[in-house]
Amino acid sequence: MRVRNKPWAKELIADHPHYVIPNPEEYKGKWTEAFGNDQPLHIEVGTGKGQFITEMAKANPHINYIGIELFESVIVTALERLIEAELPNVKLLNVNAEDLTDYFQKGDVDRVYLNFSDPWPKKRHAKRRLTYKTFLKRYEDILPSGGEIHFKTDNQGLFEYSLQSFSEYGMLLTFVSLDLHNSDYEGNIMTEYEEKFSSKGQRIYRSEAKFRV
Repeated sequence: MRVRNKPWAKELIADHPHYVIPNPEEYKGKWTEAFGNDQPLHIEVGTGKGQFITEMAKANPHINYIGIELFESVIVTALERLIEAELPNVKLLNVNAEDLTDYFQKGDVDRVYLNFSDPWPKKRHAKRRLTYKTFLKRYEDILPSGGEIHFKTDNQGLFEYSLQSFSEYGMLLTFVSLDLHNSDYEGNIMTEYEEKFSSKGQRIYRSEAKFRV
């Protein structure tokens, strides 16, 4: 993904440590302290510009959310959304998803969202896909027994790969939609990419997969 550099991003992030947690490893096992409550915690891996997680937090004030994004010049847009919305139940982490277990322990997270992840279409890049087995292991290590992954994409190849990956890992598929926007699913909140792709008539795929107890 090509990311436009924003040289001011680092300073804005540093000025808002209550939104972008500077040392997230310090909260491993005690995220209730970061939020000041014991509400359920849902995370979005690859939160992008933050539309999904911001709107989810508005719709569900009884749930805490953390958006995880590697690129400063992307997460800063999510930060700007939070500054404007003044949401108390959202935090951001400017970290690599490969290091999730450095910041969360078993049971810290109640649900993982994966929205419009990079499909990494070449076979040699399969290990980079956020639904590859090593990433599934990381999610399993931070979710409670029976925890869930909710996954959306416009990429049919990635969707088919992910369903197979979930199944081979031993997960239970509890929801599958091959055309989300023409289904009876209620309560869908769109990401920026989802709005863009669906406006062009592209099909949106969604699944929910549960780790076995």
